[in-house]
Amino acid sequence: MPTAFRVAAVQAEPVWLDIDATVDKTIALIDEAASQDVALVSFPETWIPGYPLFLWLGPVAGQMPFIARYHANSMAVDGRHLTAIRQAARRNGVSVALGYSEKDHGSLYMSQSVIGPDGDVLLHRRKLKPTHVERSLFGESDGSHLKVVDTHLGKVGALNCWEHLQPLSKYAMYAQAEQIHIACWPAFGLYKGIAYSLGAEANMAATQTYALEGSCFVLASTQVLSAEGVEVFASTDEQRALLTPGSGCSRVYGPDGSLVSKPLDEDAEGLAIADIDLAYIDLAKNAADPAGHYAKPDATRLLLDNRPKNPVVTPGGPTGPLFPDLDDLADGPAVTG
Repeated sequence: MPTAFRVAAVQAEPVWLDIDATVDKTIALIDEAASQDVALVSFPETWIPGYPLFLWLGPVAGQMPFIARYHANSMAVDGRHLTAIRQAARRNGVSVALGYSEKDHGSLYMSQSVIGPDGDVLLHRRKLKPTHVERSLFGESDGSHLKVVDTHLGKVGALNCWEHLQPLSKYAMYAQAEQIHIACWPAFGLYKGIAYSLGAEANMAATQTYALEGSCFVLASTQVLSAEGVEVFASTDEQRALLTPGSGCSRVYGPDGSLVSKPLDEDAEGLAIADIDLAYIDLAKNAADPAGHYAKPDATRLLLDNRPKNPVVTPGGPTGPLFPDLDDLADGPAVTG
């Protein structure tokens, strides 16, 4: 297993509410990352088909024109869109951490999948509890989705957005000796100047704290919002005032909390790239390992119930999403149209 390799966090604008075009853009970004010798590239929260900003712009009745469109442009785990992305990962020999809206029959989930360089899905999870108005669109998951998996690059885990403000959820991840953490975020242009807690400064502070507490490398991926993107969601001047173009803030943090990638301009699309070495994790944990030598289980302990909680249990039946083997699928071009 290598300890030193290159990683990248995507900062880009999705093709809002368009699954085909955003999958094509995803594949192009994977190709770009591979051309720069990146071993692992991460994408933002609900990158496909874009974060549902319409949820924050007015009453539920005003959301109705977007709901069917958002469902129709969300990905199924066994569908052709995710298959095309898996094939791109395998073609390039690159690991991909993908954030997307997952459609499971009539329900949507804020999901993350980590795809290995052979196209296999190594980790699949759903956001435990969508934040605030997100709960009007997305379902929840359970403790089985707080997991870190072994990969050829090390132990990898992922969380979405304000899951990084949940101390117990974070501790559950730290306790699994996570080495590389995928932090998926939306665009930070929502309520800018109105709600500080939704902005880049506060949420990158939470991301940096995660790296410091967990003594792990953190890839933070964010979306960019253009003036044209604002017009997709806003139909009144009042709504336009709630969305600020730009607001990208992708970066990579080291296990001591330091910034190890070069920041991109908030309006720019690109890759926040860093060369990392997992050997530095030992140095960070030597000072403070909250779930190891720095823990005090005689005073405080965490109860993690990691058993799946399915609404219907069939003995001997499947317990979660099923990802078809790529070798059983016909190779095809990137999804278009």
